[in-house]
Amino acid sequence: SEFLLLALADTRQLQLLHFWLLLGIYLAALLGNGLISTAVACDHRLHTPMYFFLLNLALLDLGCISTTLPKAMANALWHTRHISYAGCAAQVFFLLFFFGAEYSLLTIMSYDRYVAICKPL
Repeated sequence: SEFLLLALADTRQLQLLHFWLLLGIYLAALLGNGLISTAVACDHRLHTPMYFFLLNLALLDLGCISTTLPKAMANALWHTRHISYAGCAAQVFFLLFFFGAEYSLLTIMSYDRYVAICKPL
């Protein structure tokens, strides 16, 4: 069984515009998070807890944006509106997992900053 997705636009020109905009957003996110990951992984001076959290946040952001955006771009480019039940369930599962992990990491980061400011060693 399949689901029908709502189209972002009805005309072909607007669908192609949406594709190019989504592609630009996706590539910018890949480039930015890739640069953060590479910088933290390669520079030994950045192997501190704060940058460890930042690296994990960048990787989680890559997971979040890679969950739904490629399917949306494919739908806009190939003028399709179908998604299988398993594909939809997988997208929802991964999106909830990545958002939950990201919010948990942000909570841990904020607590780390609180402890560093209010209760210094």
